[in-house]
Amino acid sequence: MKALIALEDGTVFEGRSAGIEGEQEGEIVFNTSMTGYQEILTDPSYKGQIVTMTYPLIGNYGVNSEDVESGGPKAEAFITREFSKITSNFRAEEGLLDYLIRHGIMAIEEVDTRALTKLIRVKGAMKGIISTTDLDAGSLVQKARTSAGILGIDLVKEVTCPAPYTFDGESGDLLVVVMDFGLKMNIPRMLKKTGCRVVIVPARTSARDILAYAPDGVLLSNGPGDPEGVPDIVVEIRKLFGKVPIFGICFGQQLLGLAYGGATYKLKFGHRGGNQPIKELTTGKVSITSENHGFAVDIESLEKMPVKATHVNLNDGTLEGMEHEVYPIFSVQFHPEASPGPHDSYGLFGKFRQSMEAFKKERHA
Repeated sequence: MKALIALEDGTVFEGRSAGIEGEQEGEIVFNTSMTGYQEILTDPSYKGQIVTMTYPLIGNYGVNSEDVESGGPKAEAFITREFSKITSNFRAEEGLLDYLIRHGIMAIEEVDTRALTKLIRVKGAMKGIISTTDLDAGSLVQKARTSAGILGIDLVKEVTCPAPYTFDGESGDLLVVVMDFGLKMNIPRMLKKTGCRVVIVPARTSARDILAYAPDGVLLSNGPGDPEGVPDIVVEIRKLFGKVPIFGICFGQQLLGLAYGGATYKLKFGHRGGNQPIKELTTGKVSITSENHGFAVDIESLEKMPVKATHVNLNDGTLEGMEHEVYPIFSVQFHPEASPGPHDSYGLFGKFRQSMEAFKKERHA
């Protein structure tokens, strides 16, 4: 069935529905990863967004129940050049299209994804709408222009856990409390691999309630949308400074930037893919990382704060990591749990453990 994709700038693309019929709005973005579509679809950071894959053939190895990053797809819809009609992998439990249909996610194919991606690179990520029911281009463009978008919107409440829970048992000699802003499950998996016990709490858990767990560290997770949409959470994070080591990832870094008194801003088209080159400033080492974010911290807004930049993106020079010079707090904009993507940054979880051990030793000295 014919489908239309309308963007707020008036551009309209044609495609074909590959799954359920209907209409869906969201910010249209692109991801350059060649594999990892299951992890991308289930990454809660994509809440509010329609994902376009730049690789032309998607779905050939199917999906399974082990590689998901959350309980199900969080992207609003999925756009490709072509969905594979063949599933061939010994780990596959279901075809991708069957998976999307089962979860009620719209999927559009036979789209000129190269042209769509180039448009986004030139004009930036835009509000858009896809439809199989309204094929009037003018009507869809108007709907796209009047849709809510993501600026200033609290999307965290849509993806955070409803109640605290312990992840994968009680083993571990250090306790980490993870604030869930849209957590990817490979983050607590990596914490467990470093020997930590992990308790995951809802995004709006107060600093007082977090400290009541007597944690050895607090991790601020990834999450969707505009960090300025959750000012109340920033206030609680600030109350944790100096009380416990903190590690921020992606959205967590942006919230730390605001908690420091700095500013964030929206990137033109964001960083979404598994091959982002990140330079560590102290060593000059370059890591290839996985990323998914549309906002960044303005490091110049922190010039008068005791905060130093630790990493930069070699593609555009944006801030990719920072560290507090007084408190045991550090953060990165990329995803060190790296799924999908390379494993260059796994060591950051070891750094976090070392920070917790040092803080604990100093506190009991």
